[in-house]
Amino acid sequence: MNFVEILKVIVQGLVEGFTEWLPISSTGHLMLVNALIPLHQPESYYEVFKVVIQLGAIFAVCFRFFHELWPFARAQHSGKLAVRPAKINLWLKIIIACLPAAVLGILFDDFLDAHLNNAPVIAIVLILYGVLFIWIERRNAKAEFPIRSVDQIELSTALLIGLFQCLALIPGTSRSGVTILGAMLIGVSRVCAAEFSFFLSVPIMFGASAVKLIKYFVKGGSFTGSQSFYLILAMLVAFVVSLYCINFLLEFIRKHSFAVFGWYRILLGILVLLGTVFTFLARIL
Repeated sequence: MNFVEILKVIVQGLVEGFTEWLPISSTGHLMLVNALIPLHQPESYYEVFKVVIQLGAIFAVCFRFFHELWPFARAQHSGKLAVRPAKINLWLKIIIACLPAAVLGILFDDFLDAHLNNAPVIAIVLILYGVLFIWIERRNAKAEFPIRSVDQIELSTALLIGLFQCLALIPGTSRSGVTILGAMLIGVSRVCAAEFSFFLSVPIMFGASAVKLIKYFVKGGSFTGSQSFYLILAMLVAFVVSLYCINFLLEFIRKHSFAVFGWYRILLGILVLLGTVFTFLARIL
């Protein structure tokens, strides 16, 4: 087990934890970090690694929002577990919102990885959604959002948000970013949109991790002891950092807009494009 490799894994976990919940694309950041300080691992392993470490971030959501998501409670008189109807209704909304992206993700996962998982596409998408964030925030500067809590989200609204979430299948989009953008466009407040986006991440990212692992093992892949350790370590780091980032984002958007993240995305997209151009020129000169 290599000490330098462990440090790289910790950096990857930090980046995942910081960028998964901010609307700035964890995929784009992980690609950039791995280009600068690559893990000395097979490409097939890294393709699984960068998806599965998201589980650390998901466990952070489950921990932070346990009371909001757990569908059972103990009855006061009998002490037995009883179903909480409001939470069952919430999970119904979550499942309905996740179905479109889940179906399309299973059908087109290999195609998207083969054709769109590259620096130019990620850079363009970073810039495009950065511009959209700024435009929507200016458009909504004095808007009154009719939906201000997750309980007010109807099943039809949840489905619409789920359709927006499908756009996140394109690398560089940011699942949380596009979900929040879509929700705001149809009248959901920033904080409510962010919370619902967190909830949607649980089944979506558990499912994405499961699909990646199944495909990896079906194709004959396996993990060495050190590779398993790297994966668990990155997940633990992502878990701890995600707890901080979730709380930070919820507090930030109570007082500020998402425009700053839009400008950041534009800057990062330009840097990725410049890096791609310089790399191309270095190869041909």
